[in-house]
Amino acid sequence: MHLDDERESEYVEDRRDEGGDYFGNEDPFEGRRYGGGNYGGGPFGGGGGLGGGLLGGLLGGILGGIMSRPRNEEQQGGGASGGGWGHGGGGPGDGSPYGGQPQNRPGMSLGGKIAVAIALIAALVLLYLLLSPATPPAPVPSPRSQVGQGPMPRMQSALPPARQVNPANDPQAALVTEMKKVLAKTEDTWDVLFQQSGGQYRRPRLVLYNGSTPTACGQGQAAMGPFYCPGDQKVYLDLRFFSEMERRFKAGGDFARAYVIAHEIGHHVQTLTGVMQKTNAMRQRMSKAEYNKVSVRLELQADCYAGVWAHHANRAKPFLDPGDVDEALKAANAIGDDTLQRAARGAVVPDSFTHGTSEQRMRWFKTGFDSGSVSACDTFSKAI
Repeated sequence: MHLDDERESEYVEDRRDEGGDYFGNEDPFEGRRYGGGNYGGGPFGGGGGLGGGLLGGLLGGILGGIMSRPRNEEQQGGGASGGGWGHGGGGPGDGSPYGGQPQNRPGMSLGGKIAVAIALIAALVLLYLLLSPATPPAPVPSPRSQVGQGPMPRMQSALPPARQVNPANDPQAALVTEMKKVLAKTEDTWDVLFQQSGGQYRRPRLVLYNGSTPTACGQGQAAMGPFYCPGDQKVYLDLRFFSEMERRFKAGGDFARAYVIAHEIGHHVQTLTGVMQKTNAMRQRMSKAEYNKVSVRLELQADCYAGVWAHHANRAKPFLDPGDVDEALKAANAIGDDTLQRAARGAVVPDSFTHGTSEQRMRWFKTGFDSGSVSACDTFSKAI
């Protein structure tokens, strides 16, 4: 793949800092398939967590007041704090639960306190359920959760203070430039394809980070691999993933990296065409096994869109070298559900597939690349 004279996209947000290395030998990626299509926003991620935080703070304050209220003495300055999800959460109280005024109320027995506490908890839970959106939150992808294995990899407990990467001595400078040029080629291609269909392509942003970063879909972490968040229409990428891809998945090469980006951009195309929203709406009326089948079709379509992009980008201005397509196919083969499951646990569980088998992923990328047709990527009405 040669991109020497290509333009660089302006839609790249660099959040990287010079603090600490993240990846280690004990941070496995088994089960993660470069597909952020299932990474949707919800009330328990990002800004949506505020509701939980407020309720947590309110509950903490009420219970603190009930369980610690003396029977016949002044209440002065006593405070309560409560935890919350996301960036919500209760803070220190600014007085007693009764406003810091002298109180002379009859005492309450321990049993009465407990009964009141239970009633308040039930009321708050009911209130929260009534105010929450009807659609359940989309699960945050993790290296293992999508294939039902074990806990998340260990994260470093403390990171040094963030310090922005200095471009003058950035060891990833060449890779950053490559990503900007690949993103620019996706913009050029999808701009034209949307115009030909009477629409307008809205360019997504590529966010480069290391370790973890906030997103509209919750806290993004490097162990997730590259992912797309429909909530803010951004692709998130820790560049160190590419060395992991080569070392652990044996899928290296510049066009293999481009395929990863093009797949995530495929999810953005699905968001702009409404496919992502329709599939997310299916979750509330499907079992996990049933929705997994929908997820596979979603991911295979993104693979096909990656092939469509490569087809048109190379026709508009040839940039592929001999063997580049084989690099992408090798990457698609390495990240199939069956291949990853067999390597991780020695067995394959088709009902848990979320991204498709190695054969399916290679075939659908090749379908898009050979045809160059968006309509050929209709994985929802065709046999996969």
